[in-house]
Amino acid sequence: MAEAAHGVDLTQVVVLLGAGVIAAPLFKRLGLGSVLGYLAAGVVVGPFGLRLVTEATSILHVAELGVVLFLFIVGLEMRPSRLWGLRRQIFGLGLVQVGVCAALLTSVGVLTGFPVSPSFVAGAGFVLTSTAIVMQLLADRREMATPAGQRIVSILLLEDLAIVPLLAAVAFLAPIAPGSTSQGAGLDWAAIGIGFASIAGLVIAGRYLLNPMFRFLAIAEAREAMTAAALLVVLGAALAMQLGGLSMAMGAFLAGVLLSESTFRHQLEADIEPFRGILLGLFFLAVGMSLDLGVVAASLQLIAFYVAAYMIVKGVAIYAVARLLEARHPEALERAVMMAQGGEFAFVLYAAATAAGIITGEQNAILTAIVIISMVLTPLAMIVLKRVQPAEAPSTDGVDTPDGLTGSVLIIGFGRVGQIASQLLLERGHSISIIDTDVEMIEAAAEFDFKVYYGDGARLDILHAAGAGQARAVLVCVDNLEAATRIVEAMKAEYPLVPVLARANDRRHAAELVRVNADYQIRETFESSLILGGKALEVLGASDDEIMEITARIRARDDERFALELAEGQYAGRALFSGKATAEDATER
Repeated sequence: MAEAAHGVDLTQVVVLLGAGVIAAPLFKRLGLGSVLGYLAAGVVVGPFGLRLVTEATSILHVAELGVVLFLFIVGLEMRPSRLWGLRRQIFGLGLVQVGVCAALLTSVGVLTGFPVSPSFVAGAGFVLTSTAIVMQLLADRREMATPAGQRIVSILLLEDLAIVPLLAAVAFLAPIAPGSTSQGAGLDWAAIGIGFASIAGLVIAGRYLLNPMFRFLAIAEAREAMTAAALLVVLGAALAMQLGGLSMAMGAFLAGVLLSESTFRHQLEADIEPFRGILLGLFFLAVGMSLDLGVVAASLQLIAFYVAAYMIVKGVAIYAVARLLEARHPEALERAVMMAQGGEFAFVLYAAATAAGIITGEQNAILTAIVIISMVLTPLAMIVLKRVQPAEAPSTDGVDTPDGLTGSVLIIGFGRVGQIASQLLLERGHSISIIDTDVEMIEAAAEFDFKVYYGDGARLDILHAAGAGQARAVLVCVDNLEAATRIVEAMKAEYPLVPVLARANDRRHAAELVRVNADYQIRETFESSLILGGKALEVLGASDDEIMEITARIRARDDERFALELAEGQYAGRALFSGKATAEDATER
């Protein structure tokens, strides 16, 4: 009776959480990535491993919500205007890649002795790349918003749309499949109409209902209701698309796009992110648990052959399409390796084909194993690619590089420090030139009418093109410590008479900047911290004289510690800067 009263079995939940908590950071620490950690943990604890968790299929269905939530967050970053700007990549690049890959992968099955129908189903299923794995890899590499990353996202969106005609093709091919008893009648135009109606309904609801709903909840100050509403929007949109015969991920993505310009966008992202992270990790665990080691052992040579054949053929096709459409070699190679695997939508297509009699249950199990193994191999392939391919500067598609800039002040790095510093210069009427290496930031700055050029300030040719030799001052505002030091060093070596004013991260970094002859350096937190602390003293009843005296003591103490820092670096003879120039927390090292 006690067991009945407390019938919730937490054993499997604890096992899954424990496996994820152990495997993800361990594999990331080893440089293998969290995705591979989750997949490996799933294989170990799953029904074909230690059998600590046995309900792999049901867990996979629940965990697919992680992919749904991930696509919603991606949609929040994709404004309608930006999505419209990608239309040629979605319906151009995406269609070409899907079409070429489907034809070549079908040929693999035909050339190895299988009939056309099952060969097409097997190949078409492998065409559908794993959205979850690719998106996670892009997020880990911080490439989601780069031009190259946007092209990959565009292809994934087209593949999500492709599941509809592929399922229709399964119905069309069913009558001619060996052993089929279904009587397909070609394309189901009613279903296609329902799909388009679902998209239209979601767009209308998103445009006219969502913002008023969130505004009402915000006024009511019901914090938990806002979180519930965020989940309601995502899952409701996913359900609407599923009922319309489309993918749940596509519905969540559209909901995100519709809310991307909402004033509640950041709140929604914060509410959804914890659920997304947990469920996406669970999804990878469930994929690992779904790998039937018995099927793999029984058909090891066959599965190994088709994993290699499908991944190589698909990778070569993706690379060829990318190069044909004028992608650079490194980008084409990275896209080919990242997208060479099959994906979660293949499971849906293979299940439909099995029900229609196009493939057998045994073939379904083998194809599923092929797809899962390809998903497991992708993070490993990306690690190998990173090690064998020389590092290259990020793609500058859509941004300009400096050439003959003539601003009176050159700002290197346009983050929060560079942006604020530029306002004072512009207010005084000075002309400024700005360079940065963050493509996403460059594109964001353009929306506010700031012209930022792509360029690495540590390179002498870039400094020359950016007009550093003619500038009356150079501000180094990058947030990378080593990069800032290299830039100052390059500037003072090439243009010793040009004043260089640099942002320092901490006291040790400030001393390093002094060593490389920065004309002025200021640590990024100390001044604001002094002001904040002084205001706190004022609130607590201290007089202005007391605040000034205490602040002066802190500055003097900081100067002493800064002198020690220089002395430790054997640069004690160098003149020290004023307290303002060495600005930061008094207790830092």
